[in-house]
Amino acid sequence: MADFAHSLQSALAERFGERFEIDPSLPGLAELARIAAHRVHRRYLQRDIDPDLLRLICACALSAPSKSDLQQGDILIVREKATHHAIADLLPEMPWLRDAPVFLVFLANGRRLPQVASLRGKPFPNDHFDLLFNATVDAVLVMATFLAAAEAAGLGCCPISLIRDHAASISDLLALPEKVIPVAGMCVGWPAEPGAITPRLPLSMTLHEDRFSENDFPVALDAYDRRRDALRPYRSQREPDRFGRADFYGWSEDKARQYASPARADFGAFVRGKGFRMD
Repeated sequence: MADFAHSLQSALAERFGERFEIDPSLPGLAELARIAAHRVHRRYLQRDIDPDLLRLICACALSAPSKSDLQQGDILIVREKATHHAIADLLPEMPWLRDAPVFLVFLANGRRLPQVASLRGKPFPNDHFDLLFNATVDAVLVMATFLAAAEAAGLGCCPISLIRDHAASISDLLALPEKVIPVAGMCVGWPAEPGAITPRLPLSMTLHEDRFSENDFPVALDAYDRRRDALRPYRSQREPDRFGRADFYGWSEDKARQYASPARADFGAFVRGKGFRMD
């Protein structure tokens, strides 16, 4: 247990830049250490995933909490190579998508509840924004649980939110009906390399007690930029022709540049086109 406590402590120190005091007799240390050491994997061995194992992990993922037991998060396994490659063609900047042995799409399913209401002869007065919100949250809970289950089985994963840049095309490829939308994709495979821990913002910025607080935001952000740069510096700068080359290029500069251009401005129209109401 002491080894797990040390592993957990080391992972959290690398993740958040602070030391946590951990009781070595705490139950569940092995699982906590694994969660804290989460890594994204983008390189995979050319080794298939047994369909029974994948189905098992999906079942574990679909055991995730669900808002009011409404069960509005679905998983679509992309088995056809032609479809898998067609999705990869839409995202050439992510070559690991094509190389992944398995590709999944997590869906927000706002369709099933109205169907249930109709089958049971009941009205459905809840066709408004909350239907979309609840279905999306359910899909994200399923995705996060899938990630934990897959890693517990030794698999590596890489979530792909960029599929929403091509939501309409992917919806057509997967024959998604009205009120079913893609939330994110997931590459899954046996890791070809260990991967690395990504440093996160300090808990002083993201963990609040009693009241939301942004005390010392610029100072804390700069400290995070410096700590992250020391561990995982960026290899290149976004749009240097537009923004110039920064003497110091940290996380905040990268994210400010990333969102200095419109992103998915048509996604709302796509969602409305799929039958969701936004009011």
